[in-house]
Amino acid sequence: MAEITAKMVKELRDRTGAGMLDCKKALAETDADIEKAIDYLREKGIAKAAKKAGRTAAEGLVFDGVSADAKTAVILEFNSETDFVAKNDEFKNFGAALVELALANEAIQTIEDVKAAEINGEKVETALTALIAKIGENMDLRRIKKVSTEGFVTTYNHLGGKLGVIIEMTGEATDENVAKAKDIAMHVAAMDPKYLTPDEVTTDDLDREREIARKQLEEEGKPANIIEKILEGKMRKFYEESCLVKQKFVKDDKMTVEQYAGDVKVLSFSRYKVGEGIAKEEVDFAAEVAAQLKG
Repeated sequence: MAEITAKMVKELRDRTGAGMLDCKKALAETDADIEKAIDYLREKGIAKAAKKAGRTAAEGLVFDGVSADAKTAVILEFNSETDFVAKNDEFKNFGAALVELALANEAIQTIEDVKAAEINGEKVETALTALIAKIGENMDLRRIKKVSTEGFVTTYNHLGGKLGVIIEMTGEATDENVAKAKDIAMHVAAMDPKYLTPDEVTTDDLDREREIARKQLEEEGKPANIIEKILEGKMRKFYEESCLVKQKFVKDDKMTVEQYAGDVKVLSFSRYKVGEGIAKEEVDFAAEVAAQLKG
């Protein structure tokens, strides 16, 4: 049996929202395998892990921009240690300048390209080091997404930079189409779809969801002869909840996103949330665990 550490219990709790003792039991039942423990908790109905997996654990902002011809869009995540620094004008100006740099330079596609490019006569990486020294807090250019298209693109920025979205569409960037695309980008920000269309769902993902649903039904005591029929409906529901074009449109749930888009089609989407997937240290975790055990 693999050792179950406090760090593993904390990670599982952060990702699922389940109680500490439930997390410990799940790890014990799955030989300390985090992913299997998530499935175990979901099967028992203790957690909805998929909705917790992207939990924010770092500060900073997502910057966005669109070229004048609406053919290229950029979102860039720039992290800081504290929210206080993320509100600093120098921090915000630096992030915005990097987006403009990426839009103007076709060769910039990755975060490494950004760091190697020049801004105001010096390398971005050098300028970042100087900014860190000046402000006195560590910062990180974490990731960038750049989308170029034969259709058009637009972006949406939520909560002052805590979340950014790019939507790529077919058609021309008319006022009507751009407004429609921005609505869909807002939907992506709110609903966090995992796929664009059902065709993107992998067999492994579908099998995993089916198995979780099957075990939930077995736990509920459903007869074996009707489980398969129920599973068909649950898989349809999975597509409706997970695939952007099949989701109910957030501003009018009488239609899907695909129906709202109409003559223009969504070609792709990208969604960055500040700090998702980054673990933030909690120095007082041991004391927190002790308090929960006493309580």
